[in-house]
Amino acid sequence: MYNICYVEDESDLASLVKVYLERSNYNVTHFSKGQDAINYIGNKVDLWILDIMLGDDISGYDVISAIRKTDEDVPVIFTSARDEDLDKILGLELGSDDYITKPFSSKELVLRVDKIIKRVYKDKNNTKIKYEEYLVDKDKRIATKNDKEINLTSLEFDLLILFLDNINKGFSREEILNSVWGNDYFGSDRVVDDLVRRLRKKMPGLKISTIYGFGYRLS
Repeated sequence: MYNICYVEDESDLASLVKVYLERSNYNVTHFSKGQDAINYIGNKVDLWILDIMLGDDISGYDVISAIRKTDEDVPVIFTSARDEDLDKILGLELGSDDYITKPFSSKELVLRVDKIIKRVYKDKNNTKIKYEEYLVDKDKRIATKNDKEINLTSLEFDLLILFLDNINKGFSREEILNSVWGNDYFGSDRVVDDLVRRLRKKMPGLKISTIYGFGYRLS
């Protein structure tokens, strides 16, 4: 569960956004004053949502400046009732990742949070995948079993990653062609069957099911 710190002095809006974020499985800590948020810096926060204009003398700009003194990488989303380019530019210069103008829907904010969390954390954390007795390193493009590397071709590795990133999803032969070979491939889709056969032979522990008349699925 990712931790979000939400700084907003409009209590009704803050309560609504907090509910939506928690329904999306985020742990939310809310502050209505900038100073309270600054005092909270140092705790584990995976993403900050900062309103620019707060009720005390400390603005969202002050809060992000304090955050960046100790953490240059944690993502920050600004919210503001002012839709002005200067505010957006200043926010970006201070190190924000996104800027959303009030009034906004809570669903839209959650979607933006999801997108940033995926970009910053999930993609980074998913470079290594464990499946049964296999360990697959996406960055190094290496698959191993019991610390012994499995000799895979580039196409075999691309197919492996397609399956591992989409467990239990069925792919048609055409979808596999487009993903592995690219949209500009014009040969027979039966090359997919040959590629799956080779991958099964090299990695027999993969639970690749044939969907007759359609394609394949890894479960």
